[in-house]
Amino acid sequence: MFYKLVAVTLFVSFIAMSTSGLLMFFIERPSFTIQMHPVHKLFGLVMVAAMTAHIALNFRALRNYVRARAVALTGGALVALLVVLYAVAINNELPPEIAQPLDALGAQAE
Repeated sequence: MFYKLVAVTLFVSFIAMSTSGLLMFFIERPSFTIQMHPVHKLFGLVMVAAMTAHIALNFRALRNYVRARAVALTGGALVALLVVLYAVAINNELPPEIAQPLDALGAQAE
């Protein structure tokens, strides 16, 4: 029963994260992004919890998948891309005169 709960939770959180993320991607208005942020943030946490349980329940199978060279290379390339994108994003700070009002508006909207 726990496997089924994890699977359904992971599926629903994936749907929530992907749809809210796509909406924010295509509707490029900061006001809309702030409006959708609580949904995206909450289901992000749910997805992390469900994914942690999924990995724990399927660790052996996942480890066997990574033993294939193509899978390991693809996974490594994706991790490298993620690290590079995080580095670019973290080093691309908004000027304080723009960031502070945005942060205040975001806190007020939540």
